[in-house]
Amino acid sequence: MDVGQLDLNPRITAAVRRAKLKSVKEILHFSGPDLQRLTGLSSPDVQHLLAAAALHLRGHHTLTALHLFQQKERFPVQHQRLRLGCPVLDRLLGGGLPLGGITELAGCSSAGKTQLALQLCLAVQFPQQYGGLEAGAVYICTEDIFPSKRLQQLIAQQQQLRTDVPGEVVQKIKFSNHVFIEHAADVDTLLECVGRKVPVLLSRGMARLVVIDSVAAPFRCEFGKEASALRARHLHSLGAMLRRLSSAFLAPVLCINQVGEAQIDRTGGGVGEEWGAVRAQGTSTTAAGPQVTEAVEEQDSLPRSAG
Repeated sequence: MDVGQLDLNPRITAAVRRAKLKSVKEILHFSGPDLQRLTGLSSPDVQHLLAAAALHLRGHHTLTALHLFQQKERFPVQHQRLRLGCPVLDRLLGGGLPLGGITELAGCSSAGKTQLALQLCLAVQFPQQYGGLEAGAVYICTEDIFPSKRLQQLIAQQQQLRTDVPGEVVQKIKFSNHVFIEHAADVDTLLECVGRKVPVLLSRGMARLVVIDSVAAPFRCEFGKEASALRARHLHSLGAMLRRLSSAFLAPVLCINQVGEAQIDRTGGGVGEEWGAVRAQGTSTTAAGPQVTEAVEEQDSLPRSAG
């Protein structure tokens, strides 16, 4: 449905069109704060816009969360999850990682966060009948170099770790070829990677999982107390891009964060708190592959298929 058909003040409609939002579906992809930034509208105007869009979709019937849950068989894709391959963790997560939204994995140093992320990079490549998405993963490192040796060790152990998957299925998967790696040591590089390179891999079906390890590190190093407002804007921009990508391609996003005794960053502000606010707007629960740049450039050299 076109935005012009909603019961809105013409001023709101004009602002929405200037932001190049043409349909109700596009509007509902964004959170309230994101719509404020895109349209320049006030918070009450944005709330009115979201209410009008939601009212149009549901009609005159009131739907509760229980009703939606009871009808989940009608929407299998929306309820699909990426399984980790560990029955205990999958049960704790309600079946695995949700495909839409951002999942944050936080813990102390050496708690096993990266190990779990690497296992997910392999789990996503399994066929859907075994909890995977039959696609690769994008792994963005912001602190250390990519742990290629640990990845190879995990690949070698997949038949023992995934006893639920037939051995011949495991042997057919070329795991290393479908983990696309990028190193982003600063905020600008991270934003460019998420904004330009990652969408290419997702749109062409080469990847269905995005991992950032870790999400707060570049912001913690680059911005001090005097730049807290700028840091918050960049964090919100990153969160908005990740939510849009996850929603558009039904690709789970895993953001790793390290926590310690001091939850507030000593360099001046709460990077963790700011990211927590950004992440809360989305969904949350608690040998090396080819480089992202190389994969994107290689794909750009190939002819695009029609349709």
